[in-house]
Amino acid sequence: MTETTSKSERSELVDTIERYVRFWNPGADDAFTAETLVEDVEYCAPVGVLTGSAALVDFRRQFTDHMGSYEFRRRTAPDLHHDRARLSWELVTATGDSFAEGTDVLTVADDGRVRAVTVFLDRPPAGFDAHA
Repeated sequence: MTETTSKSERSELVDTIERYVRFWNPGADDAFTAETLVEDVEYCAPVGVLTGSAALVDFRRQFTDHMGSYEFRRRTAPDLHHDRARLSWELVTATGDSFAEGTDVLTVADDGRVRAVTVFLDRPPAGFDAHA
């Protein structure tokens, strides 16, 4: 955490990150999604660019349908400054195997909801082709 981010700003960013992590795990409902993401959130990942919270909910549903049970979790404490956060994450399958690791850079709106995400795959899933 940098000195340019106040204690209250850090606390708000940490709360946002915790909601964001919970959002990516199966079971988040519409009300929780609305608390976590702005309606027109921008999501830029190697698999594509998505706009809108409904698009992210659909993407999560498709991923859950494909993967079954999994856990999206933080690998380390997030790096924070101003309205930005860098989150290192891991996807773990129901059998406990690590599926993939990445880093998301979040931009947070004044109301504490995520307004933009840029995703980097640090260790993509086996067989992943970023150019496909």
